[in-house]
Amino acid sequence: MGKWLLVALAALFPVFAAAQGFPERPVRIVVPLTPGGSPDTIARAIAQGLSGVWTQPVVVENRTGGSQNIGSDLVAKSPPDGYTWLLAPDNVFSVNPYLGKQPFDPLVDLIPVTQVARIQFLLVVNPDLPAKSVPELIALARSKPGELNFGSSGNGSPQHLGATMFQLLTGTKMNHVPYKGAAPAVADLLPGRIQVWIGAANTLLPHIKEGKLRLLGDTPTIAQSVPGYSLDPWLGLFVPAKTPSDVVTKIHAEVVKILGSPDLKSKLGPQGIELVTNSPADFARFIREDNAKWGKIIKEAGIKAD
Repeated sequence: MGKWLLVALAALFPVFAAAQGFPERPVRIVVPLTPGGSPDTIARAIAQGLSGVWTQPVVVENRTGGSQNIGSDLVAKSPPDGYTWLLAPDNVFSVNPYLGKQPFDPLVDLIPVTQVARIQFLLVVNPDLPAKSVPELIALARSKPGELNFGSSGNGSPQHLGATMFQLLTGTKMNHVPYKGAAPAVADLLPGRIQVWIGAANTLLPHIKEGKLRLLGDTPTIAQSVPGYSLDPWLGLFVPAKTPSDVVTKIHAEVVKILGSPDLKSKLGPQGIELVTNSPADFARFIREDNAKWGKIIKEAGIKAD
């Protein structure tokens, strides 16, 4: 009996002990997008907060390309020891699986730690467009099918999906103009080369305040005129599959503390970034539901990869 007890304890010890000294070396947070955006901003806030708590540094590494698949794949194939994290947007999990073969399975090869944020999206138009409300835009689009241009950051991007859902629910048809990122799209929106944009608040608010873009509403405002409309792009934190559960628990607890900071919330809130957290189990369930929701829309609209 004693022998079997010792064997059992020996087998369990590494699992229980994994988080005791964690971290014992630098931790990196991989962001599969360029510096300066919401994911990068949040990752650096987390890194700064943890570096003030842990004796080991936490660094942010931007690995771009492949519709966020390159950086995400790097993390998915990293050792499952808790030292390599992924802070990624929803499309890696809810959109990319429907747009082509990924070099990894995001629903299997990565463990959800916690959701970290929801990004407020706004519907704006060029001020020269004779539409001053969501109903007026719907009426205008219906009267001119295929004549209005809406921009996006590429096929399957949140902007593309948001406008696609808008058209499906309103029976309108606009022309999709994909760009390689939000910055060049907004640059064409300002002089009116495209007329409609549904995108992140933090990139639009300065132009709205200066009167260069007309705000028609946020997601709840759109839903008042378009029942069933829902667009809540999110960001989440992940680690490789098979990372010890107690390490995941420790990472979760520390990150939740940082994201709960009133100072950080007050700093990011005006930028349209709402910090939110949940348990790994709740986050996993949320991702499965989000994947099913957007998969249905992508198939219905016939959206293909670039």
